[in-house]
Amino acid sequence: MSRRPGRLPPQLSPAAAAARLRRAAGFLARALPLCRAHTVEFYTGGLWDRLVAPPPAAVLRELRAAGPLALRRPLAEGGGGGGAAAALWDDDDMFSNVFCENSKKLINVHLFALAAKYYSLSSLGVCTPLEDVLEALRGDNQGTTGIKTDEFMNNKKSHEVQVMSELVDNIANYCGIKQVIDIGSGKGYLSSFLSMQYNLKVYGIDSSNTNTNGAHERNRKLKKHWRAYQSRGRANLKSQRLEKANDRPVENEVKCKAIIEKPLNNDSSLQSQDQGTIQDLVPSCGFTEIAASETSKQTEVDLVARTQSDESKLSEEVLAILNVLPADAVEVFSSSQCNCGELCEEEKAQRKMASLKAKASKSSESNLYFPLTSCITAETELSDIITDLEDCMMVGLHTCGDLAANTLRIFTAKPEIKAVCSVGCCYHLLSEQFENQEECPEEVWGFPMCQYLKDEGWCCGRNARMSACLALERVAVGQMLPTESLFYRAVLQVIIEEIYGVTKSDRHVGKIFSKSSSFIDYVRKSLKKLELDDSKLPDSCIMDYYEKYKHRMNELEAFNMLKVVLAPCIELLILLDRLCYLKEQDNIAWSGLVKLFDPVKSPRCYAVIALKKQSCF
Repeated sequence: MSRRPGRLPPQLSPAAAAARLRRAAGFLARALPLCRAHTVEFYTGGLWDRLVAPPPAAVLRELRAAGPLALRRPLAEGGGGGGAAAALWDDDDMFSNVFCENSKKLINVHLFALAAKYYSLSSLGVCTPLEDVLEALRGDNQGTTGIKTDEFMNNKKSHEVQVMSELVDNIANYCGIKQVIDIGSGKGYLSSFLSMQYNLKVYGIDSSNTNTNGAHERNRKLKKHWRAYQSRGRANLKSQRLEKANDRPVENEVKCKAIIEKPLNNDSSLQSQDQGTIQDLVPSCGFTEIAASETSKQTEVDLVARTQSDESKLSEEVLAILNVLPADAVEVFSSSQCNCGELCEEEKAQRKMASLKAKASKSSESNLYFPLTSCITAETELSDIITDLEDCMMVGLHTCGDLAANTLRIFTAKPEIKAVCSVGCCYHLLSEQFENQEECPEEVWGFPMCQYLKDEGWCCGRNARMSACLALERVAVGQMLPTESLFYRAVLQVIIEEIYGVTKSDRHVGKIFSKSSSFIDYVRKSLKKLELDDSKLPDSCIMDYYEKYKHRMNELEAFNMLKVVLAPCIELLILLDRLCYLKEQDNIAWSGLVKLFDPVKSPRCYAVIALKKQSCF
């Protein structure tokens, strides 16, 4: 077992985390009306006139100066994370300069952008740097290198799996555990890599049979990857042996020359000779013949020892990969494929691989990845799903909606689970306790989790949670918002209400925009999908609506940019709620929010991490 390193990095106290949560909630209470509105109702609901005072051109200009496009610059004018900034944004009068007290409209876009920056995970001082966490967990231990994920994953997934698996392995080593439960494991990208690369026993649990089948498909890809890795391993080993064999005479010559030069260093004729073989130096010298003979024997011993060492290293790599694959995944090459003209180091390697395969198949399969299908709730008993449940940690890479919250609840409730590392996503799928008051009060909700937001009866609303999924960092580097498609949908809603008198419908338009050649084509396809008669609507009437609202498209663009700027603030509230919930528990030794991924590659990049007290081990 690895040496247990020392103290973990400093963490936010429960009081400090709660204070930051209250401050963020105070700002969002005023700003959320911008995000609670749905862009489908942008024109029918008169959202711009109702919620924003400045003209759209001014809003876009300010946001481009102080908002998304300025994201990577340090916060200015009190927007930083220091004490002065905290005092500035703790002042309720400052909020009155952002929003009108009477109309509740946004009136100062510049201050709004600075406040939104301040109340974000990257600026509020609530995150622990990943490097600090890894350094504390590792201690003197070195990181592991091995399989490259980009050989069988796309760039985004490879980035996520590489970073998170290293962290999970270090947490597991720190806690002295070898079992990992991957909640919402999907197709098993993280699970299989944790098992293959880090020799962990991983149970991947997903509610979808389709994803479980996908995990088996990935095993097929791993099988293909394994064959290539196996071939490279043999080729590299053979190449290393040849290089060592070719280099050995030169090394021997140097050694022997060092031996003979001392007694013969006064022989000027020998000193003047060019370097050559040992025999060329002193062909009749009995001493050097003995030295050469002894050196040759030692060389042979060294070569055998090094070859065995190389084979051992390769065998360790072979075994690590064998353990992650199903029993039929490895195809051992038959001896007839070996070139019998060579003395069969190849055959020895093949026999060793066959032996390793036999050992792996006969072993207790302690390091395999096991994909399971089950729906996880806060009340789930893991021991009913995993018969050999032992001390373990729970992980989740982009667990959707309530699953991330339930992962934390199970972690705090089950003594076997010593640590958790959860990256959530799909905030719009969270259930909210105070969104639908008629729901059963005894039900377990995805939001809020902490006592403060429960006491306040806090509710984001689905549209605001949907806004939290927007990728501010991607907009900051030039990725455009789908303004035209949103414009089409907003104008379509005007047509539906004014021509057909429909304000509510259970049907959805869906992804019609990408399949449409024009606005007229879009409207007609949408009406058919909504089962509305488009024959009474001539093309000229459709185009009249388009022309009527075309000059107002910049309002929709500016409004959506305001929602993008608020997205990190809503995510902050959701994740701080989870962190404060963990801070309320008595059995938690360390908890924190850690930025794991590049947000441009993977926008949902923050992990909630917690370790239980050692007395709970």
